[in-house]
Amino acid sequence: MIMAAKKVVLAYSGGLDTSVILKWLQDEFGYEVICYAADLGQAEELDGLEEKAKKTGASKIYIDDLREEFVRDYVFPAYRADVAYEGLYLLGTTLGRPLIAKKLVEIAAKEKADTVVHGATGKGNDQVRFELTCWALNPRIKIVAPWKMDEWTLRSRDKMIDYARKHGIPVPVTKKKPYSMDRNLLHISFEGGILEDLWNEPTEDMFVLSVSPEKAPNKPTEAVISFRDGDPVAVDGVKLSPAKLLAKLNELGGKNGVGRIDIVENRFVGMKSRGVYETPGGTIMKIAHRAIEQITMDREVMHIRDELMPRYATMVYNGFWFAPEREALQALIDHSQKGVTGDVRVKLYKGNCIVTGRRAKKSLYDPELSTFGEDEVYNQKDAGGFIKLNALRLKMQGRMKK
Repeated sequence: MIMAAKKVVLAYSGGLDTSVILKWLQDEFGYEVICYAADLGQAEELDGLEEKAKKTGASKIYIDDLREEFVRDYVFPAYRADVAYEGLYLLGTTLGRPLIAKKLVEIAAKEKADTVVHGATGKGNDQVRFELTCWALNPRIKIVAPWKMDEWTLRSRDKMIDYARKHGIPVPVTKKKPYSMDRNLLHISFEGGILEDLWNEPTEDMFVLSVSPEKAPNKPTEAVISFRDGDPVAVDGVKLSPAKLLAKLNELGGKNGVGRIDIVENRFVGMKSRGVYETPGGTIMKIAHRAIEQITMDREVMHIRDELMPRYATMVYNGFWFAPEREALQALIDHSQKGVTGDVRVKLYKGNCIVTGRRAKKSLYDPELSTFGEDEVYNQKDAGGFIKLNALRLKMQGRMKK
């Protein structure tokens, strides 16, 4: 049923889903569609995007360069937490969604539109991330999600590809390579299609940001990453903006095969999903960050942060970036990073990122205390009483058992 013309703002990437949705919204409901595309580092994926959107019927398109904001305000805060969801996933897609949704709400307000549209499916995490963010920032905003509507009948990649061909919409997906991709400056992800069979090995032609470890150079690459209060600020002594620094680490890691993972993760909605990820720069950044923390961070502060990290990672993964609990945890994490300042040297070699050196002006590491040689600053006899006091309760338990 065709409804009266209504202005909506669509989160638009130019990929299969949003390209089809752009046309479908006009045909099905007669909507005026304004497209919003966030440049988070998709590179050539943005080429021709404005022309494509307008040819498909968009009345207007906004394309914002958000690379610096993305890395500075989303990637860096999360990486101060030493973040990893379920131990492995470095939140590449996750961290981009709240920023896109935030801008979507802002464009809707600017255009006096009361509705935003996204192309996330009802099975995934992105629907939650988009919608929670939109409602956190504008409780009155209306959200249209075609995949969750009865009118939406294009419930497979093949059907959407056929629809796109019928309407002359060029899309970067074919039935031969049906997996979906999401790229930004932090990573690129691959899901679906041939990857749904867990026994299928990812094909080498799938990867974009990195060479295979087997084809990486036989000579290692060394780099020094400098940190200030938990954030990387320079590579090999050259100060760089957040986005340029991450791009540099992507280049170094990618040519050495660093940062590939193949995981099965637990989605918020309850199912398991396989994802193949390339995160070269983020992997280097995480390993180097941990190394500088080891000599600049108090033990108990580090342990508290480490205990909280899985909870922080889960709430961010699940879409609660703008929730009060994430913001409260972020304040603790940011406080813990004061003084996490210094340099880390890493060696990149055939898929590995190996720490080879650490230095800091205010290091908590004291070689005079830690030495295995003779010293005059630590009385080893003191350890005897320390151990006896800690053994007291264990002795009591042992007596009770006997």
